[in-house]
Amino acid sequence: MGKFLADFKEFALKGNVIDMAVGVIVGGAFGKIVSSLVNDILMPVISLVTGGDGYKNLKYVIREASPATADGVAAVEEVAVNYGLFIQNIVDFLIISLSIFIALRYAVKLKKKEEEPAPAPEPAPTKEETLLTEIRDLLKQQNSQARSGK
Repeated sequence: MGKFLADFKEFALKGNVIDMAVGVIVGGAFGKIVSSLVNDILMPVISLVTGGDGYKNLKYVIREASPATADGVAAVEEVAVNYGLFIQNIVDFLIISLSIFIALRYAVKLKKKEEEPAPAPEPAPTKEETLLTEIRDLLKQQNSQARSGK
């Protein structure tokens, strides 16, 4: 039992598991925010444009509902294809996925900025490089003096 608990502790306290748990919690909260954006802000505007109650109530009725009758015939529930709810869910999905894409893209850009190392300073020239530079400069000077003396 001790080995099991030690293994579980190692698993549970790994950074990836904790990061994943935080991501799930934040993702759930983010999903609620985006759903509220769709349901409370965008869909009322769309319902004004479509002239109705939005997409939610759009449906194709296959069989009308009928109430129970006094002579013992049972009530029949309506059978309908609720394509309006399907459209609503597609709109929700597109907006949620777009929002998550934008948020992740922004997070990746921020992470890349943090990870970019500062440019390394130019290393100081070695003694050999300094000596070779001085020799080059002297040769250029002698060459220019020789040409001007001709």
